[in-house]
Amino acid sequence: MDERSSKQRIVVVGGGFAGLTFVGTLKAGAAEITLIDQRNHHLFQPLLYQVATASLTPSDIAWPIRHVLRKRRDVRTLLGSVTGVETARRVVRLADGGEIPYDTLVLATGARHSYFGHDDWEPFATGLKTVEDATAVRQRILSAFERAECESDPAERAAWMTFVVVGGGPTGVEMAGAIAELAHATLQGEFRLIDPAQARIVLVEAGERLLPSFETGLSAYARAALERRGVAVRLGEAVTLCDAEGVRLGEERIRAHTLVWAAGVEASPAGEWLGVPTDRAGRVVVEPDLTVPGHPEIFVLGDTAAVRDARGKAVPGIAPAAKQQGAFAARVVAARLAGHTAPARFSYGDRGSLATIGKRAAVIDFGKIRLRGWLAWWLWGLAHVYFLIGVRNRLSVALSWLWIHARDQRPARLITGQPRPAAPAADGTEETGRG
Repeated sequence: MDERSSKQRIVVVGGGFAGLTFVGTLKAGAAEITLIDQRNHHLFQPLLYQVATASLTPSDIAWPIRHVLRKRRDVRTLLGSVTGVETARRVVRLADGGEIPYDTLVLATGARHSYFGHDDWEPFATGLKTVEDATAVRQRILSAFERAECESDPAERAAWMTFVVVGGGPTGVEMAGAIAELAHATLQGEFRLIDPAQARIVLVEAGERLLPSFETGLSAYARAALERRGVAVRLGEAVTLCDAEGVRLGEERIRAHTLVWAAGVEASPAGEWLGVPTDRAGRVVVEPDLTVPGHPEIFVLGDTAAVRDARGKAVPGIAPAAKQQGAFAARVVAARLAGHTAPARFSYGDRGSLATIGKRAAVIDFGKIRLRGWLAWWLWGLAHVYFLIGVRNRLSVALSWLWIHARDQRPARLITGQPRPAAPAADGTEETGRG
């Protein structure tokens, strides 16, 4: 047996924050590592909404995984989709029929948007989890203004000029604020028959306040800041229908051809692969050391895992938490490989919560320290630039933001491919395929 094949075989499924941090933290040469992802890039999901609203391009927030790991000769990267795990044989099954054996398995497969049992709403209300989602939303938003410019019927023009965002968490708040700034500032003076500033942006939240994970004063500030930007905030109202004509809130119908879904997430099917208990969102309930009960050789990280801190509080599904989990799991594996006592419990260090409402307006909750307004906005920008990979991406994003701040011009306002409209096609059928 050669030296490479005699090493511990570690398989990592998922090239997000948790998976890449695990690989990056584990010392090079400590094991034979295989990283599998169904896409060839790592994606900074917190800025997807900026791609969707034409502030950034996909290449600003995504990086080829092979390039990120190019110096790690001990890491093999595979482009493929995992369809299951056979724990008895310790193999990962791939969609193409292949199998990858493992001694240690790390599942960091993330989450997708959840429609709470209404998956038939997805063709009309796109979520934001992938580059494809973001570019589809961008196509819809920009195409809506173009369709409104060509529309002679006032009612239909109003439907094209109405944008509904479902979900009042950070993604929904940021998305609604960005659409408002696009309509009220960036597009001004570019149309002849419509006034983009007359666009109606509606943010719907079923709960009692926006940003429920933030302190109540910051939530109130976020609502007031959005309303100053022309966003209609609807609280305590659940969406009961999404279709080609818009949304329904109770018995009220809002006609809109552009809907964005930011209301919930559900974990990948990792729990089904393993046949282990999951929470209501499908996340695997893990041990304190992030391993699967009864399977100490399997770690589940990030949005795929239901993790609680030492006080029993749920660890949020955000990038800093995923990175901390990836680093912790790597330390556990390194200790095992060296024959040392491994850390017994993951401890989450809360770095605070951040959300931006728009230019010069954001909220930051660090627990004892809470900020809002322009200072929070600058700190929000610095924090997000810090998390980007590579000097080029950091400079590109920073320069784009400075240009938008100074000139209200967004550099990525391109309608490419075939837009996916939510309205019925001319022949009466519904266009639901991705562009």
